Amino acid sequence: MNFFDRRNFLRYASLGIFATLFTRKAEATTFLMKKFLALPPKEIPFITPNEHFYVVNFGKQPQIDTADWALEITGKVERPLRLTYPELLARPAVEKMVTLECIDNEVAGELISNAVWKGVSLKSLIEEAKPFPGVEDVAMWGADAYSDSISFDRAMNYDVFLAYQMNGATLPKEHGYPLRAVVPGLYGIKNVKWLTKIELLTEDYKGYWQQKGWTDVATIKVTSRIDAPGAYNTVKAGYTFRGIAFTGGYGIRAVELSFDGGTSWVPAALEPPPSMYSWVFWKYEWKDPKPGSYQVLSKATDKLGRTQTAFVARAFPDGTSGLHSVVTFVD
Repeated sequence: MNFFDRRNFLRYASLGIFATLFTRKAEATTFLMKKFLALPPKEIPFITPNEHFYVVNFGKQPQIDTADWALEITGKVERPLRLTYPELLARPAVEKMVTLECIDNEVAGELISNAVWKGVSLKSLIEEAKPFPGVEDVAMWGADAYSDSISFDRAMNYDVFLAYQMNGATLPKEHGYPLRAVVPGLYGIKNVKWLTKIELLTEDYKGYWQQKGWTDVATIKVTSRIDAPGAYNTVKAGYTFRGIAFTGGYGIRAVELSFDGGTSWVPAALEPPPSMYSWVFWKYEWKDPKPGSYQVLSKATDKLGRTQTAFVARAFPDGTSGLHSVVTFVD
């Protein structure tokens, strides 16, 4: 063997050694992910039990005795109202299934839950108070000193109501007992708890978080999540992927999955929701996967044509965004 041949032999041999080491390292990494990093699939009911409903509070939970409590509706109104708890319970009730989501919820996070709420229409109370012309904002105040507002248009036209029951039970203390706002389509910051006062204003009211630079619009962004399989799970042909999608108050039109990192997409099947304000469950049967590892992504589109964006944003100032993905193995 001459010098040139020997040199090439050593070079190619060393490359082979490195390739073998790299392959072994990749195999070891895959083994570790499958064994130690694999997460179980999420099993969630369509209606979240009260004790499992997410809780994010502004401050210390106030202790309220309904014997001393009343709701005031004041501001730019001809006929201010002061309603006791029994008076509210005696009024015509509305009952709606509404999913709530915290503005600080990460992509595929846990700060989102679904419940059936019962209470009184905010529109009916405002009409009874006879608002003056020119009202722009409806400010809401809680017993915890928290406040926020919604537009007068939303209060009158978007099924906003004040809830005193949650999933057939008296509203739990941590969720705003005795009365809280339920504002379909807007993040949790607008759903004020422990209500004591509603004030109609002719100017835009900036609540606690708006004064710190957070959004005053708070429209929920289109989102979806892969609940099954969990990250780094191994599946077989015929496995059914499952998850949720949500858009606030407009309804989900489609959910799509990608098994190649977002290059191509396939449609998932949607389970018809009982409410336009609730999340949607979706599923997809993966019939003929080839062995290997896959980065699986989900993407939702609502009935307004808004599509979940791949742009990654943190919560401040108007909510998180991005596509959820899980690494899945097929043996």
